[in-house]
Amino acid sequence: MKCMNKYIVFAFALLFSLTLSAQKAERKQIRDGNKLYENEQYTEAEIAYRKALEVNPNSPQSSMNLGNALYRQQKAQEALEQYQKQVADEEHPERQADAYHNIGNVLMQAQDYAHAIEAYKQSLMKRPSDDETRYNLALAQALLKQQQEQQQNQEQEQQEDQQEQEQQQEQQQQPQEQEQQQDQQQQEQQQPENAHEQLSKEQAQQLLDALMQDEEEVQEKVKELQMQQSQSRKTDKDW
Repeated sequence: MKCMNKYIVFAFALLFSLTLSAQKAERKQIRDGNKLYENEQYTEAEIAYRKALEVNPNSPQSSMNLGNALYRQQKAQEALEQYQKQVADEEHPERQADAYHNIGNVLMQAQDYAHAIEAYKQSLMKRPSDDETRYNLALAQALLKQQQEQQQNQEQEQQEDQQEQEQQQEQQQQPQEQEQQQDQQQQEQQQPENAHEQLSKEQAQQLLDALMQDEEEVQEKVKELQMQQSQSRKTDKDW
């Protein structure tokens, strides 16, 4: 039993020693990263903070510092992910306020003013006395208003351009439509003339037929008269 207790004590001591060793390694990497960051060696600082996170993946301080180093290198999306991780892992209100403030800064750089405003508001809820965050919030609100006005102006200009194009198309189509209407009117005017010409031909044929029939009747009458005269001559001779 005593031997078992010795093993338990040894295990706890070993675990405690390993924990202390890991904490020392984490703190060392953070200190090294901070020195590099102060000297504007942001790439090297990033490496140091990542090593600290390898020792303790849930370190809010390492996440925040890594986010700052990434932000200085214009790696906005990666920085945003680290700040969001810090918000999730951090329990201290002051550090949560820092994380939200930094999130707002990244979103401001991306001109995502609406979400930046929400981040600054969250930061002020954690730390209401932060004048810098309050100033950034006011700036984000002003920039959002300006952005919305610009979008409205652009939409209005696009509508006006579209209307102008439609008017130009209508103006171009009007002469064509007028020509088509004139052609159609000319065709409609020619159709009665053709009908009149056809009717005149029919009438002429009818007149010709009538004349021929009249001529036949005249010839018949002439024949009858000639026959009557012939008979009259015969009668006179007999007398």
